[in-house]
Amino acid sequence: MPMSLFDTAMIVQGFPVGEARTRMQALTRLSADDLQAHNESQRWAIARHHYDHNPFYRSLVGGAFPSAWTDLPCVTKYDLQRPLSELIARGVPQNRLYVSSTSGSTGHPFFFAKDKLSHALSWELVRQRYALHGVRMNGLQARVYGIPLNASGYWKERLKDWIANRVRLPVFDLSEEALARFLAEFARRRFEYVYGYTSAVARLCEFVLTRNTTLKDLCPTLKAGIVTSEVCTPEDRATIARALGGPPVVNEYGASELGVLGFEWPDGVMRGSDELVHLETAPDEHGIPRLLCTSLTNTAFPMIRYAIGDAVELDRVEGRTVIRSIEGRVNDFAVLPSGKVSAGLTFYYIARRALETSDRIREFVVRQVGPGAFVFDVVARQPLTTDDLAQMQDNMDRYLEPGLTFEINYVDAIQRGRNGKLRHFTNTMPAAPAGSETAAAR
Repeated sequence: MPMSLFDTAMIVQGFPVGEARTRMQALTRLSADDLQAHNESQRWAIARHHYDHNPFYRSLVGGAFPSAWTDLPCVTKYDLQRPLSELIARGVPQNRLYVSSTSGSTGHPFFFAKDKLSHALSWELVRQRYALHGVRMNGLQARVYGIPLNASGYWKERLKDWIANRVRLPVFDLSEEALARFLAEFARRRFEYVYGYTSAVARLCEFVLTRNTTLKDLCPTLKAGIVTSEVCTPEDRATIARALGGPPVVNEYGASELGVLGFEWPDGVMRGSDELVHLETAPDEHGIPRLLCTSLTNTAFPMIRYAIGDAVELDRVEGRTVIRSIEGRVNDFAVLPSGKVSAGLTFYYIARRALETSDRIREFVVRQVGPGAFVFDVVARQPLTTDDLAQMQDNMDRYLEPGLTFEINYVDAIQRGRNGKLRHFTNTMPAAPAGSETAAAR
């Protein structure tokens, strides 16, 4: 297989792309029984590795290494909110680490690390899953997503877009004017697939249908629409399918700290990533089945029985894990005084500086309480500084529009829904009357 610019960039950064591709090809050739045996042996091997070489994980396990898998502790996001240096296994050199941070979209931001082989394997899994739908990972992508607006973050993402062959359609403005510009991109480019936040892709597709056309009509090269980050409701799926005009709607389920956990195959079934991740459920205090994930390959960071924060229903069919349902978040939109509509995930970018440059925030959610008024409910170790608040206001002006106000509401705990999930953004304004401009925009 020829190397793409993305592959070359990975190799230059020290990621063992060739080794990862060879391993992934071997894993995809395993029979269902052999894959199940691989998953079983590797989860024990990675847990033992971290027990032997990771003081933090050993302290969680305590005492002797157990003989029953369910006797191993569940690793929570709270556990991982500590300096990264305390979480890395001994013997993993710095130059073999890929370091990033979670979005904080569930309210628990933290930094994580993966050894470079593990990260390369995650990308090879993506390549293999996309190929199921005839999509090349390096095919031209219409990316309906966010992007940092500070200079360094913005240009870093733009460089990544160029390397990965994708055109970004930012979700911070989903007004009709912005959506019309998005459609112009589909009319003039040979996109192979659409990829983005479910709510934002659905919003784009609602607009497409008002124009009595489809994305396939505008862009005949389109092969699929892949949605991620948020629950894809039956209503969302129906809207997206109609607007795509033939190409399939493909549901991806993943997390930045683990990669793709589940992916919809051409038969419509979402299968787990058994090659690289062990998935299981365990009831929480309310009896709700929370998902626990174990990375089979990450030798640097202890993602073992990791409670990701979603409630799911799992099944085993013909030797593979099947994800029957995901009770994740469905983000609302922010509707602004100007009429601009913006995806709820925009608020991650607004709070990003306070989240990533300090350890003051433990959890946060955002509520829209008026046309230009927002409340951040925050569980914090210490109050945010004047500089933090000024930066957040500046970000609101840049990402949304000037004149918006917000307040910080410090709370001891944030109320969760029955599924145990934090809803990152909710619009609590009274519903607009039917037929009004705001109702039509939503």
